[in-house]
Amino acid sequence: MAAARERAILHVDMDAFYASVEERDDPSLAGRPVIVGGTSARGVVAAANYVVRKFGVHSAMPMNRALALCPQAVCIHPRMTHYKAVSQQVFAVFHEVTPLVEGLSLDEAFLDVTASRALLGDEVAIARWIKAEILARTRLNASVGVAPNKLVAKIASDLEKPDALTVITAASLPDRLDALSIRRLPGLGRKKGNEVERAGLATLGELRRAPDAVLWPLFGRDTQRLRERAAGIDDRPVLAEREDLSISAEETFDTDLSDPARIEAELLALADRASARLRAKSLAAGCIAVKVRRADFATFTRQQQIEPATQDGRVIGRAATDLLRRWRGEQPRARIRLLGVGVSELAPATQFDLFAAGAVPQPPPLDSALDAIRQRFGEAGLRRASGLPVGQRRPRR
Repeated sequence: MAAARERAILHVDMDAFYASVEERDDPSLAGRPVIVGGTSARGVVAAANYVVRKFGVHSAMPMNRALALCPQAVCIHPRMTHYKAVSQQVFAVFHEVTPLVEGLSLDEAFLDVTASRALLGDEVAIARWIKAEILARTRLNASVGVAPNKLVAKIASDLEKPDALTVITAASLPDRLDALSIRRLPGLGRKKGNEVERAGLATLGELRRAPDAVLWPLFGRDTQRLRERAAGIDDRPVLAEREDLSISAEETFDTDLSDPARIEAELLALADRASARLRAKSLAAGCIAVKVRRADFATFTRQQQIEPATQDGRVIGRAATDLLRRWRGEQPRARIRLLGVGVSELAPATQFDLFAAGAVPQPPPLDSALDAIRQRFGEAGLRRASGLPVGQRRPRR
């Protein structure tokens, strides 16, 4: 009876999702090294198929580094709208199994199938059905980890990729985890992983059994939590609805920016993009943030509250510009590599009486028109004239 009460958690991860969609849609790419990502001088790898990974290419790698490792790779610019449509097909499969689906990204989710077993069979049978159904509907492969909790399910899904189904039961958990590299522990990070290895700990078993005298200098107050994670202990629930905590838009530039007019023009374009995403979700924001990354990769953020909450691109743009100008007052000669505008403290943008306290006005007609054009032609389809560098604005007649 105790086994029946054990949770059954799946972690489903689509294999090299963006690259696999491109290979599916273009059969000529079969067997060739494929990279999906930004193709500019400062682009990064969004996805790498398994052929190109053999050359050492991986996600989040600078594109110029990836091409140095594999010059013959086929580079494809991301088609996010298309990937989202395919993702919806995948998530539809998940929701046929359980309402407890926690999406982590377009290609990855946790599923709690504990209650589903009564109707659909055990968790392994459910995982097999999900893999087969995704393949039938999308012609794409997924890897699934099956375990008693989220942490171990995520570790399991990555052990035998691609097209894998890996099961770690509560009974087998110590033996399976103890032999694994510390690099398999989600969230450890490369830098911290290096520190742990320098301390003489190579496996999760060694990490779990290490005395406080070894772990405390590495993890401080998180020592006990890290020891528990190394032992596969995780009681976090699968969260069926992950509410948006923030929305952002950012841009890395091909060349560092120093001209104030150009910088502010780019910032206003980002504010417009962030506000459009708010309106698409019928949300309003009570906090505006600006992110700035200098040419030397030093990164800064500035934020301010705004009242009432808004989804108006002009209001967000003014607040973002004010934050940026204050930051540039501190660093007037800084060259900027990346800019971002974020909005948080989100709430539903319900239409109220405009004279009521806390009311959120409806989008101005211009914002609504811009949204319609962007929906048809993409976010880069147009900008406000105020969001163009001075030299690109047409004179009034």
